[in-house]
Amino acid sequence: MLEETIEELRSVALDAADASGYFAAMYARVTDRVQTAIDDGRFGDGEQMARFARTFVDWYLGPLRGTRPLPGCWKAAEDVAGNLRLVIAQHLLLGINAHVNHDLPQVVVELADNGFTLDELRPGFEAINTLLAQTQPDILGDLGRVCGWTHIATIVGGGRLFNFSLDRARDQAWSTAVRLHPLDADARQGQVAELDRLVSVLAYMITRPVPPLALLLPIAKHFEDHHPPVVSRLLLGRLA
Repeated sequence: MLEETIEELRSVALDAADASGYFAAMYARVTDRVQTAIDDGRFGDGEQMARFARTFVDWYLGPLRGTRPLPGCWKAAEDVAGNLRLVIAQHLLLGINAHVNHDLPQVVVELADNGFTLDELRPGFEAINTLLAQTQPDILGDLGRVCGWTHIATIVGGGRLFNFSLDRARDQAWSTAVRLHPLDADARQGQVAELDRLVSVLAYMITRPVPPLALLLPIAKHFEDHHPPVVSRLLLGRLA
């Protein structure tokens, strides 16, 4: 069901010469987990889950294909893809920020406009976020091969902090979808423009953290691999 989607994400990751491949690589692994879960019968309606996953991915791949406009929050990530001062985790967080906070609520609204109720969409919404969180330990493990500091971050609770942040982003995304769904086209457009602005501000904060994190990141960067294609391949795991 999702094989072509996974392959397209994989190609984006492998073709990237900069950090733009990092999120694509992680996303390919998450989508591969969705496909495995569908194959294992973990969802009551596998086809509906696949449709949710494909629609979600389309909001990421659409601007790359030229079929959707590039939102400001994704442009913020794109603009720093070649910035060698940012650590790998910052690039991944920029993608997660844009895709979960900006794209995900609009995916729910798009599907709800095409025959699904919000109650019908909620299980798929929860499942995608759960699989993203479940992929995180594998990502951290692979990052440990190119980032000497990730094992320390995991020990001191970095993984739990990631899941907490993802849970909050997920809850906010659902609330946004519920707020957008009943609006007419003009009202939605205004709300989406404001959402893009707010998520772009979050992107700015990811790239310019405050102390003490701002003081620690240059040290962390020293222990990272500085070759984006190598990192993207590692992030792909078995899909490389």
